Amino acid sequence: MRNEQPKSKTDTSGIHLWLVLWKAFRSVEAHAHRHIAELDMCLSDFGVLEVLLHKGPLYVKELGAKVMLTSGSMTAALDRLGERGLIEREEDSGDRRARVVRLTGAGTELIRAAFEDHKLAMEVAVAGIAKKDREMLIEMLRRLGLGAMKSLEQLPTKGVAAKSGGKRSREE
Repeated sequence: MRNEQPKSKTDTSGIHLWLVLWKAFRSVEAHAHRHIAELDMCLSDFGVLEVLLHKGPLYVKELGAKVMLTSGSMTAALDRLGERGLIEREEDSGDRRARVVRLTGAGTELIRAAFEDHKLAMEVAVAGIAKKDREMLIEMLRRLGLGAMKSLEQLPTKGVAAKSGGKRSREE
């Protein structure tokens, strides 16, 4: 009789991990979108205000990088927030091409209250993970993200699927 280890019933393949991670992200993201929509703004506008609250005034380009918005999307978000009186854009005294974005008093007041409320909404979203387990999950997700980024940087720009038009060759 062979002494075999019982096989795990969980699919641990990279593709399955990606799918589970993607579905979990989408579920938590839906909570964020629902809460932020209640504030009468979209995720990008909330992100801009939140970054300005925690980082202070920033150049438009720096702000766009932090909230991961393209130049055009950044301009649209800043226009919306400016029309609501929540942010102001000022020319940089040292470089007239650059603009610094800062919260107005009304913007600071709104995002402070909204962010505290959003923290509570996100607690509801992640309630399925006990607080004692979150530290380990956060560390594992960081390692996953850093490892994926490192391997991405080491790969050629076109992978095997791209070279074969998305089809595997018969030699594989």
